[in-house]
Amino acid sequence: MSRLTPLNAEHEQLGAMFTDFAGWRMPLRYSSELAEHHAVRTTAGLFDLTHMGEIVLTGPQAGEALDHALVGHISALAVGKARYTMITQADGGVIDDLIVYRLGDQEFMVVANASNAAVVAEALVERAAGFDTVVTDKSTDYALIAIQGPKSVEILSGLTDTDLSTVKYYASYPSTVAGVDALLARTGYTGEEGFELFVAPADASAVWEALLSAGQAHELKPCGLGCRDTLRLEAGMPLYGNELTTSLTPYHANLGRVVKLDKPGDFVGRDALTKVAESGVDSVLVGLKTPERRAPRHGYAVLNGDEVVGEVTSGALSPTLGYSVAMAYVSKASSEPGTPLLVDVRGKKQPVEVVALPFYKRAK
Repeated sequence: MSRLTPLNAEHEQLGAMFTDFAGWRMPLRYSSELAEHHAVRTTAGLFDLTHMGEIVLTGPQAGEALDHALVGHISALAVGKARYTMITQADGGVIDDLIVYRLGDQEFMVVANASNAAVVAEALVERAAGFDTVVTDKSTDYALIAIQGPKSVEILSGLTDTDLSTVKYYASYPSTVAGVDALLARTGYTGEEGFELFVAPADASAVWEALLSAGQAHELKPCGLGCRDTLRLEAGMPLYGNELTTSLTPYHANLGRVVKLDKPGDFVGRDALTKVAESGVDSVLVGLKTPERRAPRHGYAVLNGDEVVGEVTSGALSPTLGYSVAMAYVSKASSEPGTPLLVDVRGKKQPVEVVALPFYKRAK
């Protein structure tokens, strides 16, 4: 039996088509994935992300515990700021990519992907042993709503007393939205301007309805997981299970910058990641583009001539760009932008070109 978000009734009223995702009944789309994708790029889209996990660490050594548990230097984070980071195995393989918010001097909130929330919570409890901190899985205490798109500031500004022009990227602010308490954050997973609202489950419907109402004049659309995937792909953002797995390190995904080898103290995965940083990787994540409408898909082989040099991790026809794009791990020798390669699409060798990521970048 799938878990239901506090907004399940609202999704049903809007005619959502549902899918099971990480044990949750989630909207896949409402009208069409294409229309929802374009809404986020041109006006605004509204997402229910309650399936994400929230794990809170409190106490005098909460920051130090996270420094040990994660690859980032979390104790150096200022109150009110957020940081993208990862939790890895001892061998450097990625267990999950995370966003950590510092809510107070002795309080941090770790936001994990839905499919990994329980694993991350368990790992944090284990790794925090011996530190003066308490780890609490508070996933059921939060509903998470995101508004994304160029009109998001205009729509949200009428519902909150927070001056959105002062809201920094990768930061969070205790706020009120539609008259209820909310933690207002600004991170995003679509490549567009946008905000995340952490609210009590009992308040989720009121906030959702207020945003839908305020967004009517701006053609805001409720959006499902389908368009979220094409949006993040265009923006070159990794998806756990595709670009990030326990068999790959952050360095393979061109995310070595999140690994802080120079932070004080030891952390899980330090030795293995130090070796990778020094020796380099034999395969890297790249972008691929092709004029063909048939998109390379997850698991398709990438070839240089007759030699298999990699594998596609994600691919789709880009609604914004009008051609097919994909991300893939390929050998270092085949990774330079401009390199012509082939993808085995069900037995047919389809030409592709290596390009720099991201495929799409919004105008500032």
